[in-house]
Amino acid sequence: MPLRCAVLDDFQQAATDLADWSPLADDVEVVSYATHFPDEDTLAAALVDVDIVVTLRERVAFPASLIARLPRLKLIVASGMRNSVIDYAAAEAHGVTVCGTASSSTPPVELTWALLLGLARGIVEESGALRANGPWQQTVGADLHGRRLGLLGLGKIGSRVAQVGLAFGMRVTAWSQNLTKERADEVGVDLAPSKEDLLTGSDFVSIHLALGDRTRGLLGPAELALLKPTAYLVNTSRAAIVDQDALLAALHEGRIAGAGVDVFDIEPLPADHPMRTAPRLLATPHLGYVSRANYETYYGQAVEDIQAFLAGSPVRRLP
Repeated sequence: MPLRCAVLDDFQQAATDLADWSPLADDVEVVSYATHFPDEDTLAAALVDVDIVVTLRERVAFPASLIARLPRLKLIVASGMRNSVIDYAAAEAHGVTVCGTASSSTPPVELTWALLLGLARGIVEESGALRANGPWQQTVGADLHGRRLGLLGLGKIGSRVAQVGLAFGMRVTAWSQNLTKERADEVGVDLAPSKEDLLTGSDFVSIHLALGDRTRGLLGPAELALLKPTAYLVNTSRAAIVDQDALLAALHEGRIAGAGVDVFDIEPLPADHPMRTAPRLLATPHLGYVSRANYETYYGQAVEDIQAFLAGSPVRRLP
């Protein structure tokens, strides 16, 4: 009897199209789910007879309570080589192997600039008006050349966002708690003396930090109040880095020019979530890593991980 493999949150039904699953055909039955399971009870019921789970990024949590309810589960494959929502100790205690895949930082860099440019030039408003036979020109675009781009974080993604900003002729400043002048010089950007200095002096602020104890709630009401009324905020990292209520208040009150957001406190967003109707907001449904090349890597290497597990020699084990 073949093992049963569940592919979760395959919203675009792309998993079986972008990878060759045929090497598993004799041993594994693959079932793809295009909808999100909203709670642990629903997820546990769907996965109770599943041996292998393939999950994207950190979209679905696997706490100890869930793992204990999945008696047949033997393998979790999570895209990327870092996942903070899987209880590794519980997985080990229940004999569940956890493996990852490679992941490119290029797609979130590109999406960051899609959001930033969309905000700066009012792309959504102008396109919508044109298609609806509305006003011919209703916004005045914000310039990039000569303006200050402030980056919170200068790691793999932040440094590449910086390079694009420099190519646009922007003045780029970066800050994080551990960022050194040597690293800033290496990338070719200025080191802000403080988070507050970066926020007050930037025309565009983009967040590229991992979520942790030190970054959770990093931008609260006091920090958002430091932004210029003409400034834009972009967050393609993690929603919890920014106080969501404070951000909504700043948008509704017009205290910042706008925000580009790809990450949310609840995903998928409920129909009545205030982020769906907030003014001055350009929002996308967590598309940062969603690209054809990345999906080909995720699902192609998921197949490799499953093959290696079945052969008794798991690869790319997490953590």
